Amino acid sequence: MVPSARTAFNANFANAKYQSFLRELNAGLSRPIEFRVAETPVFIDEAFKNKLIVAGNDIIDTILRPDFKNLTEKAIPQNWKVAKENDHPHFIALDFGVCKNPEGELVPKLIELQGFPSLFGFQVHLAEHYQQTFQIPDRDWTIYFSGLDKEAYIALLKKTIVGPYQPEEVVLMDVSAYDQKTVVDFLITQQYLHIPIIALQDLKQLGNQLFYEVNGQLKQIKRIYNRLIFDEIENDHKLLNAMVDIRQPLDVEWITHPNWFYRISKYTMPFLNGDYVPKTYFVDQLGEIPADLENFVLKPLFSFAGQGVIIDVKKNDIESLSDKHNWILQQKVNYEPAIQAPDGGVKAEIRLLYLWPDGDRKPTLAINLTRLSKGKMIGVRYNQDFDWVGGTVAFIKNKME
Repeated sequence: MVPSARTAFNANFANAKYQSFLRELNAGLSRPIEFRVAETPVFIDEAFKNKLIVAGNDIIDTILRPDFKNLTEKAIPQNWKVAKENDHPHFIALDFGVCKNPEGELVPKLIELQGFPSLFGFQVHLAEHYQQTFQIPDRDWTIYFSGLDKEAYIALLKKTIVGPYQPEEVVLMDVSAYDQKTVVDFLITQQYLHIPIIALQDLKQLGNQLFYEVNGQLKQIKRIYNRLIFDEIENDHKLLNAMVDIRQPLDVEWITHPNWFYRISKYTMPFLNGDYVPKTYFVDQLGEIPADLENFVLKPLFSFAGQGVIIDVKKNDIESLSDKHNWILQQKVNYEPAIQAPDGGVKAEIRLLYLWPDGDRKPTLAINLTRLSKGKMIGVRYNQDFDWVGGTVAFIKNKME
């Protein structure tokens, strides 16, 4: 973190300015932002940025292993296995908590990882409004990694999602897309890439091809920018019976293929090593239950947004599991309240976002998403009664200055 930048920001902060920021952030959007945006960005120093990059590289090296698919084959639930899987994910998201090591240094610690897209559009929009409202000069600070600027980033995003196709041949798809809390990201992505937004329910199948309807005419879909998480529809039998079965071998490309959501997930954690990765075990492979359970959390493999996580683990919680193969025991990560708000320290989690277009040898670290928390866990449902929490972005020193 950068103390001088934090001191300057807090000294110039006013709630009226924050409210103006929110108004400008929502201006021009057809739908208001439906999640809390924090009062402040985070300012990262060079040392912490380098630790993040090293931590990310260690994990990417595991994903690049030739046997990675074999390692993670059991991660995919059979009822949600989708045909025609490709060779690599197009998106990788790595969540790191900001922690403190025994030497008193701030370090990143891996919390979770996803082979699934995140807010690749909204984060650009968010950062620009922080810079405009709070006078954060772009000559000094950037949200981009790997030498990217906005123009190069959007080009990489387009290469990844649209690829060789025309924008109207690529659809952003989610169940009830316009009802999702992340619809703001869909709309901004549409502005950048000019691709249509389609609800899962609106897909039409003719033979093995998929179409969507525009002004009474059917347009063939060549690629799906997939934003659907199967957990959201698993118990919606009415929808499942009415929708196109997207698990079948269809004549369409997935960006990214749904199977990668499971392969790069909590399931991957036990295969990872390094200074920035907490020790993680498959519960069904535990030789014995650790005596120091207070230092661990118990997580279901197949859930999202922190649901089902047991923080204060007891021996009986493990012994009573009927499906031990669906759980991991992970060393507890203790967040350091390193971000100084007017009323004290705030915890932070930084998500590194990678893009991996077809034809590239490996993914590119492109941008970040950051979340602030005062609650017991990161996430909206755990921070509803606090301020200086919510979604934000981390700025890093711009070497081009």
